[in-house]
Amino acid sequence: MTTSEFNGKHITVAGLGVSGVSAARALAGLGARVTVVDGGDGAALRERARPASATTSRSGWATRKPSPEGSDLVVTSPGWRPDSPLFAAAAAAGVDVVGDVEIAWRIRGEGAPPWLAVTGTNGKTTTVRMLASILEAAGLRTAAVGNIGTPIVDVVLSQEPYDVLAVELSSYQLHWAPSVRAHSAAVLNLAPDHLDWHGSMAAYAADKGRIYEGNQVACVYNTADARTEQLVRDADVEEGCRAVGFTLGAPGLSELGVVDGILVDRAFVADRQRNAQELAEVSDIASSPGKPTAPHNIANALAAAALARAFGVEPKAVRDGLRAFRPDAHRIAHVADVAGVAYVDDSKATNTHAAEASLASYESVVWIAGGLAKGATFDDLVARSAKRLRGAVLIGADRALIKEALARHAPDVPVVDLDRTDTGAMTEAVREAAALAGEGDTVLMAPACASMDMFTNYGERGEAFAAAVRELAAGRTTQE
Repeated sequence: MTTSEFNGKHITVAGLGVSGVSAARALAGLGARVTVVDGGDGAALRERARPASATTSRSGWATRKPSPEGSDLVVTSPGWRPDSPLFAAAAAAGVDVVGDVEIAWRIRGEGAPPWLAVTGTNGKTTTVRMLASILEAAGLRTAAVGNIGTPIVDVVLSQEPYDVLAVELSSYQLHWAPSVRAHSAAVLNLAPDHLDWHGSMAAYAADKGRIYEGNQVACVYNTADARTEQLVRDADVEEGCRAVGFTLGAPGLSELGVVDGILVDRAFVADRQRNAQELAEVSDIASSPGKPTAPHNIANALAAAALARAFGVEPKAVRDGLRAFRPDAHRIAHVADVAGVAYVDDSKATNTHAAEASLASYESVVWIAGGLAKGATFDDLVARSAKRLRGAVLIGADRALIKEALARHAPDVPVVDLDRTDTGAMTEAVREAAALAGEGDTVLMAPACASMDMFTNYGERGEAFAAAVRELAAGRTTQE
């Protein structure tokens, strides 16, 4: 369906979050008759639909009236599950279901900027922001868009003359984006996550792998994660597209890696057999003051550098971009040192893979964990991290799953099980962690779970942790 073909079509937009409003507004502007559906009450839905310029707004069809009659296309927000009744009815009627990323791809104009795309279980946002910083250092007009928070439809329809886009894509978005074909793309890692949505690890991996389909120049993969390399092997790419690995060790042919604290490129050089190009120092990658750069952030930097190099960016811009980059909040953020104990906020560690990477960054940890497990199990995480744990404080709805894993794999680690979900729970969690910690330890909030059982989002959870740490520090200062 081309842009002109949206004119006069009846399109149903499911979900009025940020991406849903963006898609509805764009499609209405292109002449479509837009119907919006959402699970909210009618009055709230009408208010939320207003910015979308939709011609009608109806409420609750996701559960009560699953298929608006006469629709030519259904556009879903990323969070709507594939087994929703609306989509089953659309399939039965022969109506396509796509997401806002697919709409953005279809409506981009002639001469539109190419996409450098990133997905993975963890590190997507950091990598995309690193990539955008590198591209800007190269003098290119770019934007970090997609799952990172800026709707890609809005950027595609803007009048900004971008040279290239740095695009973060979630597994949800990729599931609903069959036509997207990136210039180059990276899958950073794969670990069980969102299995309640995808149904299985195989389905989750397959959706992640869609990012490689039709790549033109490079498919970037993690040499430490064989599943990412297999996704490259399984992809149908353009002729001449190359597989490019990244590693925390010395790079082999067609890889980027690390040698003596230097980020090195053996993929985008004239003679890969003999030559290697220095890109930046590990110390150029931002970290908490006085702390070494976490290994997973080095990996993120290598992936960002690989995509930038695939686009022809010079080494100096890689270095300058990494130096200019500053990580977002709640990603291994050092909050304070109190009585010789470091307090670190990694609220963004919303799954076991992210939490394990976070725990691996510290030698002796009192771990604050728990929340909504999203179908995850915790045995592997605890078993691999047990030697670092000085203690654990558990919060949230699914904390019992972590407690049971600790009992099996780290029975000597003292555990505090907080059976409360009120606003003071985080303050108590920090106090209990402080009681378990000794000088030189790190109290690390890396929950390995989603936050919505107790908080609006991971950001609010991180702010609650930081506030509790500041309260602890103030109390210690008063006592002294």
